[in-house]
Amino acid sequence: MIYITIELTSRDKAVLISVGHATVDTDLQTEEYVGRSTAGPGAGGRSVFFTDGKRRVRLSIRNDSPLHIRKEKDGVVIERNGEILAEGSLEPVGFHCPKQAYITVSEQCTYHCAFCPVPRLNGPVKSPERVLSMIDQVYLSGDLHAISLTGGVTETPEKELDRMTALVEDLVREYDVPIGVSVYPTSGSSDLLYAAGAHEVKFNVETMDRDLFSRYCPDLKLDQVIKELKHAAPLFGKNRVSSNMIIGLGESDETVLSGVETLAAIGVIPVLRAISVNPDYPLPGAARPTAERLHHLALSSKKILGAHGLSPLHSRTMCLPCTGCDLIPDLDL
Repeated sequence: MIYITIELTSRDKAVLISVGHATVDTDLQTEEYVGRSTAGPGAGGRSVFFTDGKRRVRLSIRNDSPLHIRKEKDGVVIERNGEILAEGSLEPVGFHCPKQAYITVSEQCTYHCAFCPVPRLNGPVKSPERVLSMIDQVYLSGDLHAISLTGGVTETPEKELDRMTALVEDLVREYDVPIGVSVYPTSGSSDLLYAAGAHEVKFNVETMDRDLFSRYCPDLKLDQVIKELKHAAPLFGKNRVSSNMIIGLGESDETVLSGVETLAAIGVIPVLRAISVNPDYPLPGAARPTAERLHHLALSSKKILGAHGLSPLHSRTMCLPCTGCDLIPDLDL
């Protein structure tokens, strides 16, 4: 049940994202509601998903946060300095996010992007049997609306692609839900994933500032990612190709919006992702973006996407329909 008298507006959500974490009452930290991230800058952290029934936000659990989530009547509230910012409920996580089985297949990576702790954590590589078992758990709950697969690069992008395409082929036979895949693309990634039965793909540019890209992602090739995104968009169709763009690495708003225009022009929906800086691993030059900046960039992106006939309303897998970590045009504002 969702108990709500205070609506979580898009500006309120921007404030929550700009903080990115909250303390959470111990009795709310149950297996049903607490998820663990195994990919990207937030890997290794625990989090909860809050919803007021209209908007959703994901907050990492941190004991030093100015935000606090506690029980209130039939739901929960988020408060700061004793002031209630939003009322609603926590959502069951499934795997990584509500209503999806979003699974990190390879929790290892041979690349060393400065903002990503995955190489340091050096987690497991899940077998196909393990992946199927995890998806079955969500399926049996009756809340499986999509399957999303991501992972690092354990050996080479080509071998990771082979692993993913084989999984997609298996999953297409087992489940009647859309399947999304996010990998570091190599030549031919789009064609192979499409042939295997993937519904959507996400190839992350990380940042469209080339100087920052070289600094933070020295092992990756931005032009390779953009080339494969350009090939994927007409192949998969409108609103089925996306790309994460990290906000807070030191880039300008002009660079962000120019990048949004570049991606939208080739049929790709950018996901503007606030940087997660692990306090145990400082990242010189990076800082969590302010609420005002996040809201401005999201509104500007909405206009750009609309001008190119794109909308996250029609996306069905991975980050866009989840909305937990980002302000998503047409869904949040």
